[in-house]
Amino acid sequence: MREEEKKRTSQKSAFRRFLSKRWALPAIYLACAAVLLTGILWYQTTGNDSANPGDVGYEDSEIAGKGNQEPAVEVNSKVENFSMPVLDENQAVIKKQFYDMNGKKEEQEAALLFYNNQYQPNKGIDVAVKNGETFDVVASLSGTVTKVQEDTLLGNVIEIEHEKGVITRYSSVKDIAVEVGDQVAQGQAIAKAGQSLINEAAGIHVHFEIRKDNVAVNPIEFMDKTVAALKESQVNSEAQEADNGTKEEQSDDDTSKNEDQSEDQNASEDDQPSEDHKQEKQNN
Repeated sequence: MREEEKKRTSQKSAFRRFLSKRWALPAIYLACAAVLLTGILWYQTTGNDSANPGDVGYEDSEIAGKGNQEPAVEVNSKVENFSMPVLDENQAVIKKQFYDMNGKKEEQEAALLFYNNQYQPNKGIDVAVKNGETFDVVASLSGTVTKVQEDTLLGNVIEIEHEKGVITRYSSVKDIAVEVGDQVAQGQAIAKAGQSLINEAAGIHVHFEIRKDNVAVNPIEFMDKTVAALKESQVNSEAQEADNGTKEEQSDDDTSKNEDQSEDQNASEDDQPSEDHKQEKQNN
């Protein structure tokens, strides 16, 4: 027992002697600090090597331009086509067609309006329904109402602008449900079908026109087509007219040149002395 006590006493004495040295306590503090920092770094490294799928915060990232203050543009926005001014196109009946300048004579005669002892070309189509009753007149395309006018002859008029220079016109209507400046959607009811003095024979109907730069076009040709198709058609038509005008000018120039050449040739023949005149000179 005494030997064990001596050993313990000697160990305590050695530890006290170690602590009594000046560098002992600083060394112990540094060693503890090193161990603590090593443990913290190891924990951070092993804990952040991978992220759980559920921890990914897509809503907080800059994905898809988040933070951009400009309004988003809908890529697949709907492109509208011209449609008939009735809800059910299967019930539509065309009472009078558009007057086509290039159409057949019989078709042109059928597209004439007779009023006040005068014939006038129909600048649109007159649409009724099979049962002959009134019906909702709807917008052919979305747009802005630019004109609402009471007109006894035409049976009241509504105009809707869709793009600059492109309008649809609805006349022979009653119970008008829109005002100038209203934004209307395609298929929205704007009035009821009525009657007009200029085409009483059509009965209850709506007179429907499509115009580009105030030039009426055949609505039937542009049913289920876009405004872009209308503009392209007008450009091609103008180019064709310009080409025809150039050809006519060239033809006129050629005709004028031929006439001038003919006149010069006749004049030259008149200036030449006749055979009788030559023979008379020789006899003299």
